[in-house]
Amino acid sequence: MALLESGEMYLETIYVLSQKSSTVRSIDVSEHMGFSKPSVSRAIGILKKESLVETDEKGYLILTSKGEKMAKQIYERHTVLSKALLGLGVNEKTANEDACRIEHYLSDESFNAIKRHINCKK
Repeated sequence: MALLESGEMYLETIYVLSQKSSTVRSIDVSEHMGFSKPSVSRAIGILKKESLVETDEKGYLILTSKGEKMAKQIYERHTVLSKALLGLGVNEKTANEDACRIEHYLSDESFNAIKRHINCKK
Protein backbone atom coordinates (compact mmCIF):
# COMPACT_ATOMS: atom_id res chain seq x y z
CA MET A 1 0.00 0.00 0.00
CA ALA A 2 1.39 3.36 -0.98
CA LEU A 3 0.31 6.44 0.94
CA LEU A 4 0.36 9.85 -0.61
CA GLU A 5 2.96 12.29 0.66
CA SER A 6 0.38 13.97 2.90
CA GLY A 7 -0.56 10.67 4.53
CA GLU A 8 3.10 9.94 5.20
CA MET A 9 3.50 13.38 6.75
CA TYR A 10 0.59 12.74 9.11
CA LEU A 11 1.99 9.35 10.11
CA GLU A 12 5.41 10.83 10.74
CA THR A 13 3.90 13.66 12.80
CA ILE A 14 1.91 11.25 14.96
CA TYR A 15 5.07 9.19 15.48
CA VAL A 16 7.20 12.21 16.40
CA LEU A 17 4.55 13.53 18.80
CA SER A 18 4.17 10.08 20.38
CA GLN A 19 7.90 10.08 21.13
CA LYS A 20 7.48 13.31 23.10
CA SER A 21 4.22 12.51 24.89
CA SER A 22 2.33 9.39 25.91
CA THR A 23 -0.85 10.77 24.36
CA VAL A 24 -1.45 12.31 20.94
CA ARG A 25 -4.70 13.99 19.94
CA SER A 26 -5.87 15.24 16.57
CA ILE A 27 -5.56 18.81 17.87
CA ASP A 28 -1.87 18.15 18.65
CA VAL A 29 -1.35 17.02 15.06
CA SER A 30 -3.26 20.07 13.81
CA GLU A 31 -1.14 22.48 15.85
CA HIS A 32 2.15 20.78 14.99
CA MET A 33 1.48 20.74 11.26
CA GLY A 34 -0.38 24.05 11.07
CA PHE A 35 -3.38 22.41 9.38
CA SER A 36 -7.06 22.93 10.13
CA LYS A 37 -8.93 20.51 12.38
CA PRO A 38 -11.22 19.37 9.51
CA SER A 39 -8.18 18.59 7.32
CA VAL A 40 -6.58 16.58 10.11
CA SER A 41 -9.86 14.78 10.78
CA ARG A 42 -10.14 13.74 7.11
CA ALA A 43 -6.54 12.53 7.05
CA ILE A 44 -6.95 10.56 10.27
CA GLY A 45 -10.05 8.93 8.76
CA ILE A 46 -7.99 7.79 5.78
CA LEU A 47 -5.22 6.47 8.03
CA LYS A 48 -7.83 4.56 10.04
CA LYS A 49 -9.26 3.00 6.86
CA GLU A 50 -5.73 1.89 5.94
CA SER A 51 -5.36 0.32 9.44
CA LEU A 52 -2.42 2.60 10.26
CA VAL A 53 -4.01 4.52 13.14
CA GLU A 54 -6.61 3.76 15.78
CA THR A 55 -8.25 5.92 18.42
CA ASP A 56 -8.83 4.79 21.97
CA GLU A 57 -11.93 5.44 24.09
CA LYS A 58 -10.63 8.92 24.99
CA GLY A 59 -9.97 9.84 21.37
CA TYR A 60 -6.18 9.57 21.56
CA LEU A 61 -4.39 8.54 18.37
CA ILE A 62 -2.46 5.29 18.46
CA LEU A 63 -0.34 3.97 15.63
CA THR A 64 -1.04 0.34 14.78
CA SER A 65 2.00 -1.91 14.46
CA LYS A 66 1.73 -1.47 10.68
CA GLY A 67 1.42 2.31 11.09
CA GLU A 68 4.33 2.50 13.51
CA LYS A 69 6.57 0.47 11.20
CA MET A 70 5.77 2.78 8.29
CA ALA A 71 6.16 5.92 10.42
CA LYS A 72 9.57 4.78 11.69
CA GLN A 73 10.74 4.21 8.11
CA ILE A 74 9.57 7.66 7.06
CA TYR A 75 11.18 9.27 10.11
CA GLU A 76 14.45 7.41 9.48
CA ARG A 77 14.49 8.76 5.93
CA HIS A 78 13.95 12.27 7.27
CA THR A 79 16.73 12.06 9.86
CA VAL A 80 19.25 10.43 7.51
CA LEU A 81 18.55 12.90 4.71
CA SER A 82 18.71 15.87 7.10
CA LYS A 83 22.04 14.60 8.40
CA ALA A 84 23.37 14.16 4.85
CA LEU A 85 22.36 17.70 3.87
CA LEU A 86 23.80 19.17 7.06
CA GLY A 87 27.04 17.32 6.30
CA LEU A 88 27.12 19.03 2.92
CA GLY A 89 26.93 22.42 4.61
CA VAL A 90 23.21 23.14 4.18
CA ASN A 91 21.77 25.18 7.06
CA GLU A 92 19.56 23.29 9.52
CA LYS A 93 16.23 24.87 8.55
CA THR A 94 16.75 24.25 4.83
CA ALA A 95 18.14 20.74 5.44
CA ASN A 96 15.02 19.77 7.41
CA GLU A 97 12.62 21.30 4.89
CA ASP A 98 14.36 19.67 1.93
CA ALA A 99 14.64 16.31 3.71
CA CYS A 100 10.88 16.48 4.35
CA ARG A 101 10.23 16.86 0.64
CA ILE A 102 12.82 14.35 -0.58
CA GLU A 103 11.93 11.56 1.88
CA HIS A 104 8.63 10.87 0.13
CA TYR A 105 10.02 10.43 -3.38
CA LEU A 106 13.47 8.89 -3.01
CA SER A 107 13.74 5.24 -4.05
CA ASP A 108 14.79 2.64 -1.49
CA GLU A 109 17.92 1.97 -3.53
CA SER A 110 19.04 5.61 -3.46
CA PHE A 111 18.13 6.00 0.21
CA ASN A 112 20.11 2.91 1.19
CA ALA A 113 23.10 4.16 -0.82
CA ILE A 114 22.97 7.51 1.00
CA LYS A 115 22.69 5.72 4.34
CA ARG A 116 25.71 3.50 3.53
CA HIS A 117 27.69 6.56 2.41
CA ILE A 118 26.94 8.44 5.62
CA ASN A 119 27.83 5.44 7.77
CA CYS A 120 31.17 5.07 5.92
CA LYS A 121 32.07 8.67 6.81
CA LYS A 122 31.76 8.12 10.58
